[in-house]
Amino acid sequence: MSFKIDRGLFKYDFIDHHAVLCVPVDADVKEIRKRYLNIARRLHPDSSLTESDAQKQLGNELLSKLVNPAYEKLSGDRTRAEYILILSQIGKRLVQESTSVILNTDLGRELADTTNIDHFYKSAIAKLAQTQYDSLEQALQVIAQVSELNLVYLMRSAGKASAPPPPSAQPKVQSGTSEPNTPKNTPAAPAKEDSIVEQYVRRAQSLIDKNQFAQAKVELQDALKLEPKNSRCHSLIAMVYLRQNQLKMAKIHFDNALKLDPNDEIALQWKPKIDKALGQQPSDHKVTSSPNNRDKQPDKSGSGGLFGGLFGGKKK
Repeated sequence: MSFKIDRGLFKYDFIDHHAVLCVPVDADVKEIRKRYLNIARRLHPDSSLTESDAQKQLGNELLSKLVNPAYEKLSGDRTRAEYILILSQIGKRLVQESTSVILNTDLGRELADTTNIDHFYKSAIAKLAQTQYDSLEQALQVIAQVSELNLVYLMRSAGKASAPPPPSAQPKVQSGTSEPNTPKNTPAAPAKEDSIVEQYVRRAQSLIDKNQFAQAKVELQDALKLEPKNSRCHSLIAMVYLRQNQLKMAKIHFDNALKLDPNDEIALQWKPKIDKALGQQPSDHKVTSSPNNRDKQPDKSGSGGLFGGLFGGKKK
């Protein structure tokens, strides 16, 4: 049986795995796994003892052709990162094509107009998840509805991230006059613009502040493609992985940050805590070359810093 969906992100020749599992596009691995297990129990033939053979077959096909591939894509670090990157690119494309986007559901139109985007989006996804596979014949329609919500959310999130800052107040200069101490025919020096990488970093920092870690990770991955040896990018993406409880990935990027900048303060603070949580000895990154760093010790109070008490008192 062919499962064809032509709404939401599916219209862009894209398989919306988040819609298949009915999880938000920034869902973490634990949330994805929990949702997958719930769906698998519902669809597996051995769990559907009261249903007809035709219903069991339909459930098994939904499981094998849609649900299992979605989980495989979203459960691996590398495949999920690549997938999220594509989602980010689609979001930017949707912003440019927003005038031609047609919404088919009331929920999609409400999300497009609401001011509280995150709350409305997460609430709508959670409500649809409760009954997504109750009627197997209607499952594709629910997936299409979720995908439309994902489309609107990506479009609005990308639009917010790329919106230019408000113009700063500048003194008006009358035509034919010049500012004090500026030759009349000499053009004013243009304001220095942030580099592309700095723009990525700024957007990522803003997304991190809003707890939108999946989107922040995509911005930082884009930045690292342009500047693989940018220690700040490595340090920030390590913090994103840390907030997503992916300690091994966080350790890799903190290691890279310290190799590039042995005095990186964020990496110096959090790398020893991750080593301890992973049961490893903190490695020496030769910070003693700087007298100011010789006596610096990682915060062990368990209450300071951005994630106060994250590892304090816990053994993993």
